[in-house]
Amino acid sequence: MAGSANPLVPDRAAAWCLPAFVVALALVTWVGETAEGQSLYKYRGENGEWIYSDRPPDDQQTVEIRGLDKGSPDAQVNVTHSFVGDSVELFARNDYYVPIEVFVVITSIRGLEFPDTDRELKWVLPPRSDTRLLQLEFLHNGAAPSLEYDVQYLTGDPHAQHRPTEPYRVPIAISNNYQVTQAFPNVATHVTPDSYFAVDLGLPVGTDIFAARGGIVFDVASQNFQGGLDLVKDAPLANIIKILHDDGTYALYAHLNWNSIRVKPGDRVQRGEYIADSGNTGFSSGPHLHFAVLKNVGLSLESVPVEFMGANSKGVVPVTGKSLTAY
Repeated sequence: MAGSANPLVPDRAAAWCLPAFVVALALVTWVGETAEGQSLYKYRGENGEWIYSDRPPDDQQTVEIRGLDKGSPDAQVNVTHSFVGDSVELFARNDYYVPIEVFVVITSIRGLEFPDTDRELKWVLPPRSDTRLLQLEFLHNGAAPSLEYDVQYLTGDPHAQHRPTEPYRVPIAISNNYQVTQAFPNVATHVTPDSYFAVDLGLPVGTDIFAARGGIVFDVASQNFQGGLDLVKDAPLANIIKILHDDGTYALYAHLNWNSIRVKPGDRVQRGEYIADSGNTGFSSGPHLHFAVLKNVGLSLESVPVEFMGANSKGVVPVTGKSLTAY
């Protein structure tokens, strides 16, 4: 995500062993970051505008202090095992509303038949699914069965192809126009494959944001209000929405305003539907919307070039320094 942590999730080493009849469960879980522990100060600025900050105002004016809860639990990918006769089966559960690519690396195996396959141990898990990954037979050679493995996973199907049926809608109100502050190839911070073709629109905080293309919401972060220029500290604090498209790619809307997101995972949104307000959260030097269309290219994310709908339904390529108008 642009303005977020690396979406590839190398899991903590997972292992289970079967010395004699003692069984240790291997459970692979990743839980996304939350805003737990933040305090929010709400007060009026010099011009009467509402300000939300992690610090109180310098003067002694009345201030409202709020605690930020964790919100709903993040979706997870879990890998577990069960025993079937003289074998062990590995299962994966995908809680996300998007396909997940899973890669298992066996680092140590004993007393079990090694997987009989010439391919890498990769699978694509359907959304909201349980999938059997492997069945490993006991060797009965006197060695206590044991297995150690690492798991990585990434959102998206690596076979997806970017095939929009029409140019994307500029994600602002119809007839409005705003300047593109960063777009390929003239980029300052879009220097990784997942952001090369991202588009930044300079928008005042609170500008209505609309879906550029229809799809299913599968990831939302809405409880953060901080922003800054520390990549490590601030990047995970971007409020975001991710929407899966019918072709398997997905759109990322980032740096959204605190508590403005009006969709949740599992919602199907239509092109042009209001989804949130723009903001200045996360790794950001000023108020703007970061928009990118991403695809999984095999446990790695890449952004793809996009065209926006222009006058007379013609495609418009975003250019740094020029304006985009919503039609």
